[in-house]
Amino acid sequence: MQAQERVAERYELTYPLGRGGMGEVWAGFDEKLDRPVAIKFLRQLTIPENERETAVERFMREARVTARLDHPGVPSVHDVGYHGEDIYIVMQLVSGMVLADLIAERGWLSVPWAAAIGAQICSVLATAHAASLVHRDLKPQNLMVTPAGSVNVLDFGVAALLGADVPRLTATSHTLGTPTYMAPEQALNSAVGPRADLYALGCVLFEVLTGNPPYRADSALGLLHRHMNDPVPAVTERRAGVPDSLVQLVEQLLAKDPQDRPGSAAEVYEILAPFGAVEHELAGGLAIAVADGQPVDPTMPYRYPFGPLPPRSPLAPTRVDVVRPRTAPEVIEPPSLEELTEVEERAWALAEEERFTQAAALLETALRPVLRGHGAKQPRVLELRLNLANLHVLAGAFRQALPEFTRLVTDLAERPVPDQELIWHCRQQAATCQAELGEAPEALQALRALLADQQRAVGADAPELFGLRHQIALLTAGVGDTAEARRELQGLLVDVRRVQGLDSHDVAEVEALLTHLMRLGEGAREDHQKENDGHS
Repeated sequence: MQAQERVAERYELTYPLGRGGMGEVWAGFDEKLDRPVAIKFLRQLTIPENERETAVERFMREARVTARLDHPGVPSVHDVGYHGEDIYIVMQLVSGMVLADLIAERGWLSVPWAAAIGAQICSVLATAHAASLVHRDLKPQNLMVTPAGSVNVLDFGVAALLGADVPRLTATSHTLGTPTYMAPEQALNSAVGPRADLYALGCVLFEVLTGNPPYRADSALGLLHRHMNDPVPAVTERRAGVPDSLVQLVEQLLAKDPQDRPGSAAEVYEILAPFGAVEHELAGGLAIAVADGQPVDPTMPYRYPFGPLPPRSPLAPTRVDVVRPRTAPEVIEPPSLEELTEVEERAWALAEEERFTQAAALLETALRPVLRGHGAKQPRVLELRLNLANLHVLAGAFRQALPEFTRLVTDLAERPVPDQELIWHCRQQAATCQAELGEAPEALQALRALLADQQRAVGADAPELFGLRHQIALLTAGVGDTAEARRELQGLLVDVRRVQGLDSHDVAEVEALLTHLMRLGEGAREDHQKENDGHS
């Protein structure tokens, strides 16, 4: 990339904003709408070929989901597309001061500033988590404080692809995120949910309040081990005068077990917001940072409120009631099978253009009168319902996909001749949605039950179960049982080698994950040895 290069015959690159292991970020100009923009590129050729397809799928999916977020603390997404071999995303160009620079300038920040920044982050996270979107790489470098005092959370899903710390997509050999702010379950390559973002928020708050992150190490592996095993440090050990309730909140956010952290970003917001509400007469003494020639004060929005705040109650649990209430159906003529087929064709045409949300909405609207009547279990309708659930997954709308798959399991089982393989597929997809929503223990329990049922039917070491066994091992590591995860992977490796030979791609993936888990332990030992040498 170079200055004055044009993208999509519309955007002109002006100057680079940053580079990472797999991409670049440029300031640019939108010639059609006469406005400055930020353009982020994912360099496909820098990604290992066996990981490239997964990287592109995640990049595009999360760009679409981010574009649907409606919050003043999230930069708007304007466009996405291809530029040669690279993928680009065009976003609102946000001016202000990066939080990392603010910490570097001031050391630690005042309690009102720290709380105001944290509360605004929570407001964004609450909206994102409700849309089934997890940031995965929350850190001071991805947080911007604008001259108006608002905090912008940058790069949902994109930062992890552009970051240079530990480049990772979804492959088993790498880790998505930045080790300094990474939740224990994230370090183990498990599916992460909203509470992984809350852990990262705890790391950010710890650094804002003390001037340093909670853990340090000489290597990325040693740092990951500290997150997983070291005691949670207390803010009071590094700074006096922080209110007890704020100290306790940071400790809860940094809990090793996700279930021990606060239940939602909205819950954390309620605790932080009062600390950021500074009296008018005190505010002037706090505005000490300058961005773009203007003073920066993150407590300003609490004196001049703006924007939507998160709901007071946590997100509703994702348990699904498969018993439909008996309500009188609306007087709407359901579409004929021919009309449903026409809608399905239009939906798949939209899906071919990767307009998954629009495709799902179209199909859902057509099916609604059928589902409210008595046709929900007709074979053709069941097929369309499965297509709808799959479209929700492609759109990243896991909270909408989960109840669809769960109800399909029940309805498919009631058919005169149940399609067992289709039922297994829906059960696995439902569990995958749970994992994506941060409910790893529940997902793991469901997947283990599914594996037992399938093994009874096709054999314990059947090749068609290799993918499910791999998924279970990943989740097992993610809930902290690394010894069991290694045992499962070792058994899987024996079976995959027997069936596919020593040089297959699946063998390489399993070996890579085993190596990763072992290196975590080795990195920890090296780190502790260096510490001991330093004290001797």
